[in-house]
Amino acid sequence: MLFAWCVLACVTAADALRVGAGIADVTGPPAEIAFMGYAQLEQIGHGIHLRQFSRAFVIEDNSGDTVKRLVFVSVDAAMMGHGVRKEVIRRLQKRFGVIYNEDNVIISGTHTHSTPGGFLMDFLFDLPILGFVKETYIAYVLGIYKSIVIAHSRLTSARIKYGEAELLDANINRSPKSYLNNPAEERSKYKYDVDKTLSQVRFLATTGEVIGVINWFAVHPTSMNNTNRLVSSDNVGYASILMEKALNGNNTLPGKGAIVCAFGSTNLGDVSPNTRGPHCERSGRPCDQQEQLCGNKERCFASGPGRDMFDSTRIIATKLFETAMKVLRQPGEDLTGTVAVAHQYVKMPDEEVHPFDPVTETFNISVKVKGCLPAMGYSFAAGTTDGPGAFDFKQGTKTSNPLWNAVRDFIAEPTEDDVQCQAPKPILLATGRAKFPYEWQPRVVSCAVARIGSLYLAAVPGEFTTMSGRRLRNIISKTAPRPNRVVIAGLSNIYSDYVATPEEYQVQRYEAASTIYGPHTLDIYLNKYLELTEALLENITPESGPDPPDLSGQLITLVPPVLWDSAPWRKEFGDCVQQPQSSYSYGDVVVASFVSGHPRNSVRHGRWYMAVEKLESEIDDAWTVVATDADWETKFTWHRDSKVLGTSHVELEWEIPPGTPPGTYRLHHYGNYKYVLGGIYPYHGFTDSFKVS
Repeated sequence: MLFAWCVLACVTAADALRVGAGIADVTGPPAEIAFMGYAQLEQIGHGIHLRQFSRAFVIEDNSGDTVKRLVFVSVDAAMMGHGVRKEVIRRLQKRFGVIYNEDNVIISGTHTHSTPGGFLMDFLFDLPILGFVKETYIAYVLGIYKSIVIAHSRLTSARIKYGEAELLDANINRSPKSYLNNPAEERSKYKYDVDKTLSQVRFLATTGEVIGVINWFAVHPTSMNNTNRLVSSDNVGYASILMEKALNGNNTLPGKGAIVCAFGSTNLGDVSPNTRGPHCERSGRPCDQQEQLCGNKERCFASGPGRDMFDSTRIIATKLFETAMKVLRQPGEDLTGTVAVAHQYVKMPDEEVHPFDPVTETFNISVKVKGCLPAMGYSFAAGTTDGPGAFDFKQGTKTSNPLWNAVRDFIAEPTEDDVQCQAPKPILLATGRAKFPYEWQPRVVSCAVARIGSLYLAAVPGEFTTMSGRRLRNIISKTAPRPNRVVIAGLSNIYSDYVATPEEYQVQRYEAASTIYGPHTLDIYLNKYLELTEALLENITPESGPDPPDLSGQLITLVPPVLWDSAPWRKEFGDCVQQPQSSYSYGDVVVASFVSGHPRNSVRHGRWYMAVEKLESEIDDAWTVVATDADWETKFTWHRDSKVLGTSHVELEWEIPPGTPPGTYRLHHYGNYKYVLGGIYPYHGFTDSFKVS
C-alpha cells in the first residue's frame, strides 16, 4: 500500500510540471536591408549564410491552486523590441486567452550583429537601418509567435535539470581598462575578467529523453565582423544548429527537429569572441582605441581565433557546442519547486535609489542617487574593437568638442541638469530630449525575475558588463533561499543599450558611453531586481508600472520598396546561367548562378531560397533535400545587375562536407519575382546534376 502511494505521489509530482519546446524560422529580408548591431550604413544584406530561428520553451506548473506559466524565447536577433513583443503577446492572447501575458513572456535576443534591422521602433536604433522595416518586424512577430504555439502544442510531463562547466579560450574582455577600475577587493573574488562558466538548463521527458536545452555563455556574437553582408546567426546560432543536429540526427535540416537547443545571451556587454585581441589593421601593433592608437586612417579591431570571420565563427561555435554536450552528459541538479515570474515596467529617469557598495555588498541607505534622461556619450561613436566607428572618435573621451556639440544641439540640446546627471560622460546625443520624429531611446524598460525551482532567471533589458552581471547575480543569490542558481538573460523584452558599473562609467569607454541612464543605472537595476526577487519569494504580484509608449503610429521609413523584377533578354526566372562542374570531391565548393527575382518578395519562412538535393531513384526521378540555405556549408548570395531594368542574379555555393554520401546531386533555387504590372509570382530552377565521390 505504501509503495502504491509513493508511485502515485511521484507520478502526480511529475505530471505537475509540463514543458514544451518549439522552433520556427524568423529570417528577415535578406537583401538591401541594413544589419542591426554595428550601426554601419553600408552593411547591407546580400543573402544568407545561416537562417535565423526563434527557439521557445513553455513551462507549466500545475502544483498549486492555480496554473503558473513561463515562456522563454531565445531568438536569433540583435535584441528584442517592445513593439515585437507586444504584438506577439496580442496574437497569443487572441489564440489562448490571457494565459500568456506581459508578466510571463520573456523574449531574449541572442545579439547577433548580422541580421536585418528596423524593428525596434525607437528612432536612434532604427536610424542606421533608414527607419522602420515592416518586413523585418513581421518576420520576427510571425516566427516568434509560431515557435511559442509549437512549444505550447508539445507540452508534456517533464523534469528540469541544471548543469554548468568552465569554457576557456572562447572570450576576452574588450574593455579591460574599464574592468580594472572596479574595486580591487571585488576583482580579487574572481579568477578572470570575464565569466567563463557555461550554464545550462535541460528539459527531460519522464522517459529521460531530451525535450530541449537552454545554454548561456557570456560572449558577443560578433565573430562575423562589420564587413559581412550575409544573414548569419553567428557563433551562438551555429552552436545551436550543431547541438540540434547532434541530438536530432545529423541528417535533420536546421529548424526541423523536435529537440530544440538555444544558446542565449547573458552579461556579454564587455565580452568579445575575437580572442587574438585588437591590433592595427596594417602595422599589426596592439591597440585599444584609447591610449594605444593606430596610425592615420588605420583601424583598430580585434580578430581571431580563426583565419577569417567564418573560421572564427566556426571555432567559437564548436567550443560552445562541445562544452554544452559535456554538461548535457553530466548528472545535473534537479530543479524542483514552484515556477513563478515577477515583472514590472520601470521608468528609469524617475528612479531614486540607494547606491550599492560592491566591497561590503550592501546598499548605502544614507544616500540616494537617481537616473538620468537617456543620452549617448562621445565614446559611443568610437565603436568597439569588435566593430570600430565611422568617425575619428576614441575610447575614454571625457571632454566635448564644440563642433560636435553644435551638431548635437541642432538635434536636441541637453540641459545643464542633463550634463551634470550624466557626468563625466560628455553628451554626444541628448536622446532623452529628442522628440523629432518620435522617441529616440526608451525611458521605460521591462524588468523580470523568473523562478524555476531553485533557479532564478533575471531577464534584463540591455547588455550588462561582466561585473555588472556579477553584482546582479550576487544580489539575487543572497536574497533567494540557498542553495540557488542565478542566470542573467540579456537583451530581453526591451532594448536600452548597455549597463556598466559606476566605476566603469568613470572611464567612459564604449560600454559606459552607451549606459544611457547615467552613472547610477546599475544601482537602479540592483534595487529593482532585489524588489522583484523579494516579491517572488513572498508570492506578491508587483505593480505593472508605466506602460511603454506605443510608437507604431509614428514610424517612418526611407527604405525603398521592391518596384519590379525582370529577366534578361531570352532568359526566364530560375534559369541556371552558370552550371557546376560534372564531378566533385569532399571539401570542394560547388558554385552555380541563376536569374533571380528580389529575395525581399518573400522571406520563405520554413522553406528556402536554395537546396542541395540528392538523387535517390533515377527511375522515379526522386530527389531528397540534404542541405538548405540554413546550413553552414551553403551560401546564398544575391547580386543586383540593374536597378533600372530590375534584373538580378543569385549565386549558390555548397562546400561539400566530409562524409557526404557518394552519389548524384544538384542545386535547386527557389524565389519569387515581382511583375512590373503588379503581383508576385513563384519560380524555381535547378542545375544539371553532378557527381560527388
